Amino acid sequence: MTQYIDRQTTLADQVTLTGIGVHSGKPASITLVPADAGTGILFHRTDVEAAAEMPALWDRVTQTSLQTVLGDPFQNGLSTVEHLMAALRGLGVDNLIVEIDGPEMPIMDGSSADFVEAIDQVGLKRLDRGRRYLRVKKPVRVDNGNSWCELLPHEGSHFDITIEFDTPLIGRQRFASDMTPDVFRNELSRARTFGNVSDVEQLWKMGFALGSSLENSVAIKDDKVLNPEGTRWVDEFVRHKALDAVGDLALAGLPILGLYRSYKGGHKMNNAILIKLFADKSAYEIVEMPAFREVGHAEKVGLAMAAFGPDVS
Repeated sequence: MTQYIDRQTTLADQVTLTGIGVHSGKPASITLVPADAGTGILFHRTDVEAAAEMPALWDRVTQTSLQTVLGDPFQNGLSTVEHLMAALRGLGVDNLIVEIDGPEMPIMDGSSADFVEAIDQVGLKRLDRGRRYLRVKKPVRVDNGNSWCELLPHEGSHFDITIEFDTPLIGRQRFASDMTPDVFRNELSRARTFGNVSDVEQLWKMGFALGSSLENSVAIKDDKVLNPEGTRWVDEFVRHKALDAVGDLALAGLPILGLYRSYKGGHKMNNAILIKLFADKSAYEIVEMPAFREVGHAEKVGLAMAAFGPDVS
């Protein structure tokens, strides 16, 4: 007789979401399609004839200034992948094909909440193959002026994110926690993107952020939040930065066993730490957990495994 240890997952059924692109302001639709073990996360542009699938990996990142972009959106690439990637990693989805009808992900409400709801709606399916992890073996650090980030060895997945803004509305905020499905779902998934109105107005003039509104971002002006409902947490700002970090580090391709810390970081720093990590093969190792074991057979796995969301297998 065997019992479950730690298997890879996919979705139990496909699910579709629709919205608009935050920069284009145009309609955008995605369908999350279950995939076999070992597939990873793949994006497929349905609007591009004979488009190749784009793997959600750190070395496919081409831009990090306003969002995380994979490949060339004018060909088969796409932009603003971080909020979906955060939901997939946060809830423990290992394998998925994301079909998308354009070059930009739908922004939804500016957080990962709608993606989490869609995943919870169909549930997860466990597959007959052990989950693989990327284990950090030694410290890796990136400095950029007074901003920095680092990955450290740690048993489990832990994020420690600190931001500091001149506006007293935000100031210095910190979010630190082990990253489990419950923590992501309850503490991070609803944290929205944010920005200063003057910055957004400048982006409008440049042809960006055309879909940005109070429906999908927290707008700040004169040290006040303009959204009638206010913020969802007092520290929603750092929670969203932590959400972004979860999504950007998901581009490692595997769940990371390690501690990620950053100070005044962002998409650029999040990607930079992965570039530096993978440049040093002695800094990490790939470990695969057994999918099954005989009941009563003593086996030390070496990890505290989380229950990854609803399961219908």
